[in-house]
Amino acid sequence: MKRFVLLDTAAIPGNGGALCLFEYGDDFVIKIQGGNGNQLMNTRTHGSEDALAEIPCKRVAARPQVRVLIGGLGMGFTLASALRQLDQDAEVLVAELVPGVIEWNRGALGAKSGHPLNDPRAQVLNQDVAELLQNQPRGFDAIMLDVDNGPEGLTQKSNSWLYSLEGLKACASALRPAGLLAVWSASADRAFSEKLAKAGFKAEEVQVFAHGNRGTRHTIWIAEKRKR
Repeated sequence: MKRFVLLDTAAIPGNGGALCLFEYGDDFVIKIQGGNGNQLMNTRTHGSEDALAEIPCKRVAARPQVRVLIGGLGMGFTLASALRQLDQDAEVLVAELVPGVIEWNRGALGAKSGHPLNDPRAQVLNQDVAELLQNQPRGFDAIMLDVDNGPEGLTQKSNSWLYSLEGLKACASALRPAGLLAVWSASADRAFSEKLAKAGFKAEEVQVFAHGNRGTRHTIWIAEKRKR
């Protein structure tokens, strides 16, 4: 019988909490320490994490010297998906707040996504994505956010700014003309769609299966920066 085996614990900076990495049979699972036992993510169901990068990166791939930003390294699947879509002259920055998550991806966990951090096009920064994008005006062709559980599923209050009107406007400022913002969420949120429009985006809401073609669906907003 499979059981959860705790491999490591990583402190969340400025939060007081921690993330826990478990082995579960052939898979890995990340949970919040002391939480309700729910899985934040696992290596078995990552279809929506793949789509978070696949959809926007396909649309910008033909641009010269594409530069994209991923907020949240997670288990590396979004990064791996972005690299599959982009040419060799592309640059993919990843902002990850938790140092332990970066180390996990450099180890055995990284094998599940094909060790994308070893790709020379990828650069991971131990930094809050909110800080990074505010210092990069018109710096990116696409920004992909997989931070927390989405706009309405926050487990860390400090992430609320990123999904506020001010935060979304900062994302727009960090995008090049006709740049794309992709936002992952565990569930749909009509109010967030309206907020994207107010921030200067033309947005569409896409429902994606978490695994295969059945079961749980997650929401991804694909929002194009409008011309001013």
